[in-house]
Amino acid sequence: MSVRLVDSADVDERAEIGDGSSVWHLAQVREHAVLGRNCVVGRGAYVGTGVTVGDNCKIQNYALVYEPAVLEDGVFVGPAAVLTNDTFPRAVNPDGSLKSGADWEAVGVTLREGSSIGARAVCVAPVTVGRWATVAAGSVVTKDVPDFALVAGVPARRLKWVGRAGVPLEPRGDGRWVCPRTGDEYVESDGRLAEAGRGAEEINT
Repeated sequence: MSVRLVDSADVDERAEIGDGSSVWHLAQVREHAVLGRNCVVGRGAYVGTGVTVGDNCKIQNYALVYEPAVLEDGVFVGPAAVLTNDTFPRAVNPDGSLKSGADWEAVGVTLREGSSIGARAVCVAPVTVGRWATVAAGSVVTKDVPDFALVAGVPARRLKWVGRAGVPLEPRGDGRWVCPRTGDEYVESDGRLAEAGRGAEEINT
């Protein structure tokens, strides 16, 4: 396996790019960023200093992933989506002087395994998007998203549950849900969802 970096990509020599990964035209990967194996960074995307990206992730065209974001394995970040890093942004200090790196503290977004962020969605740090959750296109996420939740809107709210395949689950009664595509079953408890067979303590983590 090898890494594919097109000529117009700006990849700092201090970044780590895993085998099988590709960084496409005009994308920028900053110093000390870490990309896992088999990742795709699309045209014009930005991956900030020290961002950590797991294996098999896709960061689509013009997405902005600001440090210190963490993306676990199998994460999808859609076109022009933004992961912010400044809770109270200002260009200047109260005295009018231009802010420097020492004048604010970056906070990151965390995207758990298999989660997906739709096109032009914004995740406002320091939120966490749970495992296999989906954020609909154009949403603004201001609160943590549970595992397997489908959220949409401004601000984003949960509309449905989704499974690993990404399609909405169908209710089977008594807190049980099934994926119409894979047949996998899930169980709901106290507003949380987990794959059937997992312990209750795992449902609430």
